Amino acid sequence: MNSTVSNEARSRYDTVTLARAERAVRCTPFRLALFATMRRQSVDLRTIAGQAGIQAGYVDRALSELATENLLLWLIQVGLLRREVDGQGLTDSFRLTPLGHQLVERWQCQGNGLPTPTWLDRLYNSLSRWLRLPSWLQPF
Repeated sequence: MNSTVSNEARSRYDTVTLARAERAVRCTPFRLALFATMRRQSVDLRTIAGQAGIQAGYVDRALSELATENLLLWLIQVGLLRREVDGQGLTDSFRLTPLGHQLVERWQCQGNGLPTPTWLDRLYNSLSRWLRLPSWLQPF
């Protein structure tokens, strides 16, 4: 993605949307390697969950399929991911949205992996996720 496209994409998202999405990613156990792979191709749920996820470098610790899917669904709700669809409906594979591409590109250029969440990030993310606050009530 060239810088012109990146600047155009950046202008499509307000600061609240970007902050919420960044915070959501920082608060997951997923590593940048997962999102870098999702920039190129869809990734199946079973390659993220369990020992397969650790071996692929996608997660910090083994997660059950249910926990993995719940985290991925949260990232869908904040606009980072989308679920793949085939001729028969939804699949168990996930890809980045344009917002996700933008954030992952930025983190890859910085070369430091995903930023570490603060305790305040974790609090805000938990409140947003579990209470499903409307956007106008969500903290920056």
